[in-house]
Amino acid sequence: MDISVFDYDLPPELIAQIPLVERSSSRMMLVIRDTGAYEHSTFGQFKSQLNSGDCLVLNDTKVFPARLLGATRESGGKVEIFLVRPVGLESAGRNSPLRTSQKWIALLKSSGKLKEGELLGFKVKQSDTSVRLERKLENGNWEVSFPSESAFVEISREFGHVPLPPYINRADDNSDIKRYQTVYADDDKPLAVAAPTAGLHFDKKTLESIQSAGVKIVRITLHVGPGTFKPVVVDQIENHRVDPECAEISQAACDTINNTVRSGGKIIAVGTTSMRVLEYVAALDINDNALSPFSGMVDLYIRPGYDFKIVDSLLTNFHLPRSSLLILVGAFAGVEAVRKCYIEAVKEKYRFYSYGDCMFIRSLSTNY
Repeated sequence: MDISVFDYDLPPELIAQIPLVERSSSRMMLVIRDTGAYEHSTFGQFKSQLNSGDCLVLNDTKVFPARLLGATRESGGKVEIFLVRPVGLESAGRNSPLRTSQKWIALLKSSGKLKEGELLGFKVKQSDTSVRLERKLENGNWEVSFPSESAFVEISREFGHVPLPPYINRADDNSDIKRYQTVYADDDKPLAVAAPTAGLHFDKKTLESIQSAGVKIVRITLHVGPGTFKPVVVDQIENHRVDPECAEISQAACDTINNTVRSGGKIIAVGTTSMRVLEYVAALDINDNALSPFSGMVDLYIRPGYDFKIVDSLLTNFHLPRSSLLILVGAFAGVEAVRKCYIEAVKEKYRFYSYGDCMFIRSLSTNY
């Protein structure tokens, strides 16, 4: 399938640059998978789309200050260090987040050519410390090392910035520390360089109301990497590959989801990240068609023709053109239906991308 199918025109003014005052006050387009029909709604009506006995699945990763500004070369030039993930995260056991690791995979931005073994200096509390460029990796990333775990913590605290997406054309500020973060982000899982943005619409009151209505809420984890913003640059979408990201799903989460499926309840994924973890683990099929606990790297690329195994409904934001996320949504809701919905969203001036509005995609067969 040609990537041009997933292209669309978006006026720049529809790209949300700041969040709404209230998280739950966004607009929501309701889309029916079976027919492609849609209607305009608000996120305040999301609860009414759920039934007692359903299961809402959240991604509880936490965004950390991945952009380190202020590193200086011996020549005086400045370098931006964008931390991607700790070295060894892909093989770490459960409950070993390596969040204060000394060695990291990073993207570097510099006006000059960088060299292996070079030291990038930081001045922390009137003393000098440095980050060493250990080696350049095949994919253009670098492996960098901090002098110690405590040095990493100090540098991150003083020089770290919220890694706002590239389409937000402003510097991060103090409000982003809380707003570019879900209210249920786990403090013990600060390894995401981008927020699972469908979850930004929830406030604590909304979650409590949903749970009070008999809907089970489950948390799983996918540490979102910079690949989430990577455009599809090949002509045929089948030739694209998504970057692997570290994920985890516990025994308790599996038990709740499996019991929901057995009892006839629906599985609602909040965001494409939750969708990818659920479908990846379901595809492993190592426990009689039921989910089993998992901790490792997920590289599932969902495109049209994919056979969805466990997710019934999806809450998601509006995505970049020519992106793997838009392709996933097209696979779930139907390519032509999604194309029409995006045209309508532009016409009705929905707010797009991370701080924007959302769509809820569900089946007509569900008795709401």
